[in-house]
Amino acid sequence: MDTNLQLEFFKTQIGKRLDKTPSAAGNWLAGTLVEIDNHHIKVSYVVRTEMCNPAKMLHGGMASLMMDDVIGTGNFVAGSEYLMTTINLNVDFLASAQVGEVLEVSAKLVRSGSNLNHWEAVIRKESGKIVAKASSNMIKTHIKLSDLGF
Repeated sequence: MDTNLQLEFFKTQIGKRLDKTPSAAGNWLAGTLVEIDNHHIKVSYVVRTEMCNPAKMLHGGMASLMMDDVIGTGNFVAGSEYLMTTINLNVDFLASAQVGEVLEVSAKLVRSGSNLNHWEAVIRKESGKIVAKASSNMIKTHIKLSDLGF
């Protein structure tokens, strides 16, 4: 059985700030990895001022970035030999979040196919209230992860 080096690496990052990953945008978000396996991931974030809209609430684009990056990281460790990229991200914004609030973004792999993986993600406040939810499809590219050094 082949070892999933990406998953093994990210397992060593549980409890740590994700600021040295292959995703520059995700590094800027600087979440903390809570859980990860080959079909589920959870990352926590603290809402910072620069993540907010003029009303000082979490910007919808930032919420979308959080979910897209968590899905992307989850997909990165899902076992594909090839890099996969987002082809759609459908987001519902359900509640606001303010500066200083801690949010947990969890994502799960719903369907894994030979060319397409389908994911669902949810952002929750510490109270359990849902801030946003999303579904996304990732498509296989022609780029091998090994060619990128992973």
